[in-house]
Amino acid sequence: MIILIAAAAKNNALGKDNQLLWHLPDDFKRFKALTSGHYIIMGRKTFESFPKPLPNRVHVIITRQSDYKAENCIVVGSMEEALKVCPENEDVYVIGGGEIYDLALPFADKIELTRVDVSLEADAFFPEFSEDDWKLETSEFHAKDEKHVYNFVFETFIRK
Repeated sequence: MIILIAAAAKNNALGKDNQLLWHLPDDFKRFKALTSGHYIIMGRKTFESFPKPLPNRVHVIITRQSDYKAENCIVVGSMEEALKVCPENEDVYVIGGGEIYDLALPFADKIELTRVDVSLEADAFFPEFSEDDWKLETSEFHAKDEKHVYNFVFETFIRK
């Protein structure tokens, strides 16, 4: 199953200047729990935003730079190539950024979206998707608290 996983503001904002717009520890925990042990597909800039590769995951990096190298990672030039290097009968997570989500959306079976209750300025956005094509399967509200500046909702969408 191809799964897009993201945290996006009400205006679909994901990040600015290759940085996330918020710090939501519960969202990080959910991301880690869902993606651990799986292949994760990302763009080069998303990969470079990490201090080091994420543990217990196989990193597949999409880049236009034909000579790009990343230790212990698979580097490819397209979404189609990225999907080909991933195991067929396993969950594969697409983790960003905005351009990569756009490329992956037509292939996706599921979207794990953390919808953050704010609209912020950004330069990377999650793609629009139609409720005609997607069914909201689960929705779990989390109120802001001392560790979370914004309210947010964990939403799971399944392609119809």
